[in-house]
Amino acid sequence: MKTSRILVSAMLGLAAAGMACAADPDAKPVGVRADVTFVQPEKFADVRDAYAPSEMGRNGILDQLRDYIVSRANYYVPEGQKLTISFTDIDLAGDFEPWRGSQGMDIRVVKDIYPPKMDFDFKLTDADGKVLKEGKRQLRDLVFMSKLNLNTNDALHFDKALLEDWLHNEFPRGN
Repeated sequence: MKTSRILVSAMLGLAAAGMACAADPDAKPVGVRADVTFVQPEKFADVRDAYAPSEMGRNGILDQLRDYIVSRANYYVPEGQKLTISFTDIDLAGDFEPWRGSQGMDIRVVKDIYPPKMDFDFKLTDADGKVLKEGKRQLRDLVFMSKLNLNTNDALHFDKALLEDWLHNEFPRGN
């Protein structure tokens, strides 16, 4: 019975948060420490949801990556600072293999020959807008398949792990 009440309370809380976001879709949550943009995503190497990609599928994938970076930046970026990332190219882990025929051509096959790759510019600023750190990065993980990754239910877990490694190395916490 207690579990049911907790579940109902959680669902009501999520519904209320969803309605608040729907009321003002451009509102950013207080304390957001990252801003992520995608420069000409239609030209990215591989941000596809199927062999014959759709714009809606691409946007869904990019939204997931943006949400991941924004949430993790709250951990890695100190309060009062802002991380701005502009992606110029993304090649997701895995690829579609059309020679598998009509039954399998829309399944992303993940093999070590299809590593995740991301190119972007970034800038870290303080509350006054002073640049603390900036640069251009080309992330590659050629051994991504040999790493322990417990979140295998997420279709983008290899790509998110690449971003997590970068955040961890670029913005080490003093703990």
